Amino acid sequence: MTAEQKPLPLAGIKILELGHTVMGPSCSLVFADLGADVVKVEPLEGERTRHNVGFGSGLFPLFNRNKRSISLDLKAGEGKTILRKLVTQADVLVENFAYGTLDRLGFGYDKLSALNPRIVYCSLKGFLRGPYEQRPALDEVVQFMGGLAYMTGPRGQPLRAGASVVDLMGGMFGVVGILAALRERDSTGRGQMVQSALFESTAYMVAQHMSGQIVTGKEPPPMPHKASSWAIYETFVTADGKTLFVGITSDNHWRAFCNEFKLDDLLTDPSLKTNPQRAAEHDRLAPVVEAIVKSHTFVAMSKILERLKIPFAPLAKPADLFDDLHLNQGNRMVETHFQNGKRAKLPALPLEMGDHTLGLRSQPPRKGEHSREVLIEAGFSTAEIDGWIDGGIVITDPKS
Repeated sequence: MTAEQKPLPLAGIKILELGHTVMGPSCSLVFADLGADVVKVEPLEGERTRHNVGFGSGLFPLFNRNKRSISLDLKAGEGKTILRKLVTQADVLVENFAYGTLDRLGFGYDKLSALNPRIVYCSLKGFLRGPYEQRPALDEVVQFMGGLAYMTGPRGQPLRAGASVVDLMGGMFGVVGILAALRERDSTGRGQMVQSALFESTAYMVAQHMSGQIVTGKEPPPMPHKASSWAIYETFVTADGKTLFVGITSDNHWRAFCNEFKLDDLLTDPSLKTNPQRAAEHDRLAPVVEAIVKSHTFVAMSKILERLKIPFAPLAKPADLFDDLHLNQGNRMVETHFQNGKRAKLPALPLEMGDHTLGLRSQPPRKGEHSREVLIEAGFSTAEIDGWIDGGIVITDPKS
């Protein structure tokens, strides 16, 4: 058996995803990429991000590869019957609807666990249990209330992070909880409720600043005004006008930099011996580094820093990643088909596991593309399926 034919780590696990936008789909995508059979349960009109514009226009093709789609009316009695049957055969259900939505439809944890005691029911929400649990939430909402927007922008100009970092973080914690619940099921025979939330995920990320405040006794300023823990940890402009981030964060970095550029007076200065001492002398040292970087082209300076093993980075745009030399090694980029007929490579799961290939097995599904296939596997008859399709309970439209 070749590496390509070797079963993926989560082969045999069946996931039902009742998800939308980022948090739910990104959670189940991890399972799909790792080999689980993920069936995306969509409403008749399809998951709403299929039709997004602007900032969210690329969400569906990014987070829905390696999944199958069934489209059905969960408000109709027949649709409820179908989902209940699917639940009896599933290992995991992932959902990120608004608080109480699935309970009102009759698909809360208590009812579904009665149908299938082994089900792991992952509910991804804005907030965990507590005073806020019924509030609606979005990535941006919790970035503001969790201190992340304050820490990201300059004083008086709070900014959300430039990607859906909290949605992704909440989804990843959902993955962790599901895997732990599946492991515990091996010994107990029973599934359980797993919950992850946006607000608590934000607090987890911002906790480093909370902890820092206790250590220093000072409230941390926003990142643009931070007191750095290192003397050099910032951007500079090269001779050809390009922006280069440089981080001289250890004694070895400092020694290598000084030796390379013959800065003997700084290297032997006892007031610059330790990193905390150098950090305190930032205003003295930064102009020295600035002048050196300014005297080299971007390519030349990058080669020097790479040879010295000093952290550095160009200022890249998302578009630069399409052709990034490192990302395009192996199977780290997967060619994805988009709704508009275009094709492009997008990053695969950022994970390596032995000789497994965690790449693309199937393109993001069309709405209801696998409805008939999934229902047949569930044990429904052709006559039942045809009746549901004719009655508008199930959509199977390979051209949608």
